[in-house]
Amino acid sequence: MTTSLTRRRAISLGLGTGAAIALTSSLPAQAASASVKERTWSKPKSQNDWPILDSAPKHRVEGANVEVSLAKGDVATVLLYVARRYAYEIDMLRAGDLKGYTNRTQVAAAFESNYLSGTALAIRPLYYPLGADVKNTGMGEADRTVVADILADCEGVVAWGGELKPVKQSHFEIAVRPGDPRLKALADRILDWHETPGRGAGAIDAFEPARIRRSKKAAKTR
Repeated sequence: MTTSLTRRRAISLGLGTGAAIALTSSLPAQAASASVKERTWSKPKSQNDWPILDSAPKHRVEGANVEVSLAKGDVATVLLYVARRYAYEIDMLRAGDLKGYTNRTQVAAAFESNYLSGTALAIRPLYYPLGADVKNTGMGEADRTVVADILADCEGVVAWGGELKPVKQSHFEIAVRPGDPRLKALADRILDWHETPGRGAGAIDAFEPARIRRSKKAAKTR
């Protein structure tokens, strides 16, 4: 479970960089998980209607010394944006924190099949496993505020496991089908933010009142 204060918020409250790092380095090794039953996914497409892949390329998360395997192109652009936002605003990612494409066909929830198509990303799945008791072991309020802002930015293209059943707060997935113009439009916006100083991941304060209002409004449409 991550701390309820992000580095950015800790610094803004006057704790200083050293104290902020101390907060985020004292994370527990693993959250308690509920017992889940796995089954084999044998369909040619994942739950979100993307084709199952034989392999997927590795992509580096900018600003963090980690890589993750994802479907190439717009899918990777969008999911890497999610990972960067997490690293910058919640806690820096470390080796082993990310799970992307897998060829392991055993799934405990249908949406986990989306890893087989390289269209899903899990951030710290040991901390936030499938079916976990999120009331006692889930993300803190500050972390959820950042996630809500990310989802608002993604305008329905990305779904979060914290809003799925069974719950899996570590899980983020592409929620549109192949060829949906919203995916390309979002990927293009993200690339534009990346090239524009003062915009995009690393330059966002999810706690600005206007952004919080926008996030709450977006949540009502999901």
